[in-house]
Amino acid sequence: MIVKFTLNGSTVFIDANPGERLVHILRRRYGLTGTREGCLSGRCGSCTVLLNGSPVPSCVIPVFQVHDAEVTTIEGFMQEEDYRDIEEGFRSAGVTTCGFCDTGKILTAHGILNEHPRPTKEEIKELFAGNLCRCTNVEELVAGVKAAAAIRRKRRNG
Repeated sequence: MIVKFTLNGSTVFIDANPGERLVHILRRRYGLTGTREGCLSGRCGSCTVLLNGSPVPSCVIPVFQVHDAEVTTIEGFMQEEDYRDIEEGFRSAGVTTCGFCDTGKILTAHGILNEHPRPTKEEIKELFAGNLCRCTNVEELVAGVKAAAAIRRKRRNG
């Protein structure tokens, strides 16, 4: 099956088994290793990508579901100003990660900020429930997202 989609801003065509997982396509065929293979059940968040702007676990997405969709990996997102807001917010709050879970935490934070420009502690904790990694203190993560929200608001609104 030929699947056409937009990957990090470029239109691509791929011949793939329709049930092949998006995480494997991204890693093996495009070399986008920032999308990590973790639990393969959609619970850990390491394989998170933006699908039409929303964070999703790519390990449970069969490639046929991205036909005519827009997929942004961490490599593509790192080129955007919104990435820098999150990076600075995390840094200022002292958020430390193991490196394996960064993609999921960054893209989930982006999704939170898109839906909740002034997220509450409860919203942040609830929306990060799908990111399982013990490396980050939850309170630091909440502070990091709140700091990123303030940075983003200031950048966008002056």
